[in-house]
Amino acid sequence: MSEVDEFLSAVLPVIREMDKAFVNGDAGQRMRVWSHNDPVTLFGALFTKSGWSEVSQTFEFLASRFSQGQSYEYEVLAAGASGDLGYIVGPEHTTASIGGAEPESFTLRVTTIFRREDGEWKIVHRHADPAPDSDSAQRQLDRF
Repeated sequence: MSEVDEFLSAVLPVIREMDKAFVNGDAGQRMRVWSHNDPVTLFGALFTKSGWSEVSQTFEFLASRFSQGQSYEYEVLAAGASGDLGYIVGPEHTTASIGGAEPESFTLRVTTIFRREDGEWKIVHRHADPAPDSDSAQRQLDRF
C-alpha cells in the first residue's frame, strides 16, 4: 500500500464520522480530530480563524446551527502524503438543516491539511467555499 493510500485509509473514515456528527449538531468529534497545537487555521465558507481558541469556538457555534444531518460525503479529487503532512482536496456533499430550516443538500469545495502528531493524523487547516453557481450552498450559508 502506498503512503497516500495508508493516509487515506486512516483519515477518511474519521472525517466522515466527524462530519456526520457535526451536521447533527455535535462538535465533539471535530474537537478531537483537529490539532490543538498552533499553527491551526480555518478559512471557512463563513469565517477565517487562527489558533485553536478561535477555531474551537467557531466549531461550537457552527455545530449549534446544524441539525437533521441526513448525509455527508467527502469526494476525494486529489490527495497526498509525505512524512508527517497530508492533504485531501474535493467537494463535500451534505444534506442537513441549518438554523431550523428544512434539510437541504449543498456542496462546498474543501481542502483539508493534516499533520501527524504523536502517531495520529490531526487536521491543522481547512479551506472551504461554496461550489460555483450553487444556489443551495448560498442559501445554507445565509442561514448562519
